[in-house]
Amino acid sequence: MTRYSLLFASTVLTLVSLIALFWSGWMILFVALFAFLTALGVYDVMQPSHSILRNYPVMGHLRFLFEGIRPEIRQYLMESDQDEEPFSRDQRSLIYQRAKGVEDKRPFGTQQRVYDSGYEWITHSVVPQHLTNHDFRITIGGPDCKKPYEASIYNISAMSFGSMSANAILALNTGAKKGGFAHDTGEGGISRYHRDGGGDLIWEIGSGYFGCRTHEGRFDVEKFAKQARDPQVKMIEVKLSQGAKPGHGGVLPASKITPEIAEARDIPMGQDCVSPSAHPEFSTPIELMQFIGTLRDNADGKPVGFKLCIGHRREFMCIVKAMIETKIVPDFIVIDGKEGGTGAAPLEFANHVGMPLVEGLTFAHNTLLGAGLRDRIKIGASGKIVSSFDMAKMLALGADWANSARGYMFAIGCIQAQACHTNHCPVGVATQDPLRQRALVVPDKAERVYRFHKNTLKALAEMTGAAGLAHPSDFRPHHLLMREGDRNMVTGQQVYPYMPDGFLLRAEEDKYGYLKRWNRARADNFEPFDVE
Repeated sequence: MTRYSLLFASTVLTLVSLIALFWSGWMILFVALFAFLTALGVYDVMQPSHSILRNYPVMGHLRFLFEGIRPEIRQYLMESDQDEEPFSRDQRSLIYQRAKGVEDKRPFGTQQRVYDSGYEWITHSVVPQHLTNHDFRITIGGPDCKKPYEASIYNISAMSFGSMSANAILALNTGAKKGGFAHDTGEGGISRYHRDGGGDLIWEIGSGYFGCRTHEGRFDVEKFAKQARDPQVKMIEVKLSQGAKPGHGGVLPASKITPEIAEARDIPMGQDCVSPSAHPEFSTPIELMQFIGTLRDNADGKPVGFKLCIGHRREFMCIVKAMIETKIVPDFIVIDGKEGGTGAAPLEFANHVGMPLVEGLTFAHNTLLGAGLRDRIKIGASGKIVSSFDMAKMLALGADWANSARGYMFAIGCIQAQACHTNHCPVGVATQDPLRQRALVVPDKAERVYRFHKNTLKALAEMTGAAGLAHPSDFRPHHLLMREGDRNMVTGQQVYPYMPDGFLLRAEEDKYGYLKRWNRARADNFEPFDVE
C-alpha cells in the first residue's frame, strides 16, 4: 500500500486542515493545497492513460517531473567537460567566452586524451608567421557570375525565421552587418527582421520556394527576380537536403503560422505550410542545372549554388556530369554534414541518415577535382564548426569557407536546452512566444555575434601563423595528424588525400572507388545503371 501513501496522506491532511480552520483562517491555504493533491490522486487512480499514475497516484508525477528536467540535471550536475551532448561543455564555454569578449585561455595543459584513438592535431612550424589581419575572405563567383561576392570564410548557417525567434534573427543579422559576414536565411524566406539588421544575406530556396512561390507552391520566377535583386541579397542557395534530416520534408501547422511568418514565406494564414521532400521544379540532374541557370539569369548576376548532405555518392556524380553536359556550372556548393541541424528531426534520420561532414566534404571535393571543375566552384562546409581548429580542419580537407548555425546560437545565449521544437526555449532563441523571446535583448546579443566571429577568426589567424602559413586557405591534409589507434598516428594525406585533377575524365582507376561510381552516373537521370 506504500504506493498509495501520498494519496492517503493528502486526504488525512485535508481533513486535519479543515478542522484546524476553526482556529486559524490561514489554514485555508493548507486546505486548498491538500485538497488539490487529494483530487489529483483520485483522478490519477481513475484515468486510463498512464499505468504509473494509476498505481502510484500523486507520487507518479515525480517521475514525469524528473524525466522532464533530465537533460538539465545531466548538463549541470553530471556531464564532464568533454562529454558531447551534442556539444561539450568545453565547446560551449569557448563560444560563450569569445562572444562575451572575456578570457578564453586555459591553464595547466590540455584535458584531451592525446594518446587515445581519434585525437587530432595541426602540425606547426619552427618559423611561424605573425598575421596582423584576420579578416579572411574569398571570392565566390565563377566565370558566368557578374557580381562575385567577397565572403568571409566564417558565416552564419541556415536558420529560418519561424524556427528562430524574431529577436534571434535580428540579433544574428545585426551582428553580421557589424562584422561584415553573411547570414543564410534558411528556407523560410527573407523576413523583415533579416532586412532590419542590414547584414549580407544568402537567400536559401528550398522545395517550398518561400518568398518566390505561386499559390500552388510552384516556383514563381518574377517573385524570385524581385527578391534576388535586392542589394542585401548577395548569393542564392538552392537547398536540396540538410544534414539533420536529408530526404525529409516538413509541415508547419496552421496553428503555428503567425502573420509575420506568412509574410516572409508568402503563404496564406489558416493553412498548413508544406515543404515537400523533393523539389517539384526538377527531377533529373540536367533539369537541376537548368533550374540553376534560370536562377542565375534572373538573379542580377549574383552567385548561385546549392546545398546538400551527401547521400548516394553516385547521385552527386550525376549532378557533376550534368554540369559538364549543360555547361551550366554553379558558383558554389555547400556540403552539410549529418551532424548539423538546428531544427528538430525524426530520431532515425538524425542518427542514421546522411553522410558526416568529413566524408561528404572530401568526396565532393575530389569528385570536382576529378571532373576538372574544382577551380570554378567554391565549396562551403557546414556541421559543428565552432572553433578555429574545426575551421582549419575543414579548409585542409577541401572547403573554401565554413558555416555555423549552433555556434552562433550559443553566441546569442542558447544553453543547449534542446527544447527548440517545443516553442518553450528558455532563452528566447528558438521560440515564437513573445514573452520568452523578450529575454533576448537584441543590441547585447548582436554584439556577441560580432565578437564571436571576430575572436574565432583571430584564433584561426594565430593557428595559421603557427603552421607557418599566410592564409587559412593554405591548409592541406598533410597539416593534419590523427591517432588511428592507441599508438599509431597517420597524416590527413593518408586518410583523406586530394585526388589528381581531371582523373575521372582520364578514366584513371583508383583504389577509392570514384571511377566505378562515375561510370555508373548519368547526367539525364538519377537512376543507376544497376543496383548500388
